Amino acid sequence: MSKTDIQSGMIIMSKAYLVVRISGTADVPYWATTTMNLLKLEKKHRAVIIPEKDNTIGMLRKIQHYVAWQELDVETAKELLDKKARKSGYKKITTEDITALGFKTIDELATSLAEGKTSLSKLKPLKPWFALNPPVHGFKRSTKRLYGQKGVLGHNKELLVIVKRMM
Repeated sequence: MSKTDIQSGMIIMSKAYLVVRISGTADVPYWATTTMNLLKLEKKHRAVIIPEKDNTIGMLRKIQHYVAWQELDVETAKELLDKKARKSGYKKITTEDITALGFKTIDELATSLAEGKTSLSKLKPLKPWFALNPPVHGFKRSTKRLYGQKGVLGHNKELLVIVKRMM
């Protein structure tokens, strides 16, 4: 399902993933730190949007005990860009910045990110990550277990709800 599939008359676009680092930096092995640095997840509660490629899922599965991820929708991408996107000097982004990048509106940029057509690391004055706060009212589930084991790590189907509480 990575490229454009035509199933039952619907066109499914290739997706992007929202990846959030849950664990801190202590006691993380070298190989996991390296993979997370490649994904720009240097600190706890950092979020990145990465387009779906052949190696993406492999990287995420490798570090699944330290991060949570889910497919990104356009509304969440827009909200992240509105509230948490920063440019160099840690200043909020403006409409002038978005037009300078070649997008008409923030909605167009959010759609492009959610469909995996572009990535934040390619849009130069923007930071390639979002700095999130810890979630309001906590995580509700264990941050030391995978999603299938009553935790929040790995492929988490409720991550977008948690991220909304982290903005």
